[in-house]
Amino acid sequence: MAEVLSSPLVLILAAVILALLVVIVVLLVRRSRRHTFASPLERATFSTLHTVALAAPALRDGLNPNSANYALPYLRTLLDTSALTMTDARGEVLAWDGEADQHKPDVVGLADQVITTGRQQVLSHGSIACHYPNCDIRGIVAVPLESDGTIIGTLAALTNATAGPVLLRATAEVARYVSSQLELAELDESRARLNRAEVRALRAQISPHFVYNALTTIASFIRTDPVRARDLLIEFADFTRYSFRSAGEYTTLSDELTNIERYIALEKARFGNRLNIKLQIAPEVLNVVLPFLALQPLVENAVRHGLASKPNGGTITITAENAGAECVIIVEDDGVGMDPARLTEDLDDAHLSGAHVGLGNVDDRMRSAFGDDFGLVVDTAVGAGMKITLRVPKFRAGIRA
Repeated sequence: MAEVLSSPLVLILAAVILALLVVIVVLLVRRSRRHTFASPLERATFSTLHTVALAAPALRDGLNPNSANYALPYLRTLLDTSALTMTDARGEVLAWDGEADQHKPDVVGLADQVITTGRQQVLSHGSIACHYPNCDIRGIVAVPLESDGTIIGTLAALTNATAGPVLLRATAEVARYVSSQLELAELDESRARLNRAEVRALRAQISPHFVYNALTTIASFIRTDPVRARDLLIEFADFTRYSFRSAGEYTTLSDELTNIERYIALEKARFGNRLNIKLQIAPEVLNVVLPFLALQPLVENAVRHGLASKPNGGTITITAENAGAECVIIVEDDGVGMDPARLTEDLDDAHLSGAHVGLGNVDDRMRSAFGDDFGLVVDTAVGAGMKITLRVPKFRAGIRA
């Protein structure tokens, strides 16, 4: 047994085990240091990124007193200055964080120079006049805030040290970050304005095609069936009130379906038994949020282009299904259908011809709200009706009714 224990094989095995133990100990120590004793550089990097992340949400609301008040304390932490302030494009102070607000006139003067020249400005100790006995401000640095090449404000740092090139460069870098967030805010606002414009365009598109026919139909019942004329007039009033509301760009599937029922009631008064509708809606998706007036144009398209020219009319089927993280909505008709290539051409020229403009508008707004993967999917052929499918995420940050 002693010979076996002293054999070279056992010695090698013992060495391997010892080496493994050393490796394990080293890894554990490194892991412990990584999670407990980060290096000064790691701590500084994490702190900077965390501070920047805290300032970002306010800046994404644009340049205004509220966003400046919220963001300035975090930005001043990055620069470690006595005070930090933002002005608008007119040089007026939006917010001030820190001490020495008696130097606001100096900041306003520098801001005016920045806005006029488009260049950074520095006020050194010898140029600062202060009558406060305990004031230790020795320099002020002001740099431009820009969006799309235009100066929209300034960022000014006040320091109790010399306003040298280090502070100037650091302030400029912070201003560049602020400017990038403000540009994103402007992009968000531009997209919101575009969405509002598209909704207004869609409302205008509904008006001439539907209102005339609805009122004509109601007028035809005034003498022969005044009770029905009254009921239809109420449906029409509720439909237009919903369609022209100013409550935002999003609504719930439940509200959209209610408005479609009003639309169908008015169209059935016109088409009679030639127009039928079937609803197959899963209750759990009724509160799903989707772009305002996303479904009514699809149903109107089915009536105008699918069933109106079919002698015996037909049926529109609306299906809404629960599909995990999404809601799948299908608007299908058994009307005359059309050539897919022709439909593509119509959609491409819809802004000129007005043909199928409602479909193109809904497709654009779905992609704008949820991404390019959520555009309309249209299946059609001559004589085979039309099937339009849209997928709606159940949850999407920043989108609510």
